[in-house]
Amino acid sequence: MDSNNWKKELLDSRILNKKESNLLKNGAKSLTDSWWLQALYFRWKKLKGYEEPGIKNQSQIQSSFFDY
Repeated sequence: MDSNNWKKELLDSRILNKKESNLLKNGAKSLTDSWWLQALYFRWKKLKGYEEPGIKNQSQIQSSFFDY
């Protein structure tokens, strides 16, 4: 996945409000801004069709509580 230009791609898509475009241009200034920026990144990934690979717990002894 080439996510180097995700900010530029979102800015070019013009689906952002004023706050979001300012955030992408100038970066996060607070913790809530960083959360919002992360949400924008996840939105970009969803628009592009990228999915995170599933994480399997290899060290788990039992498969569920009810199998115990």
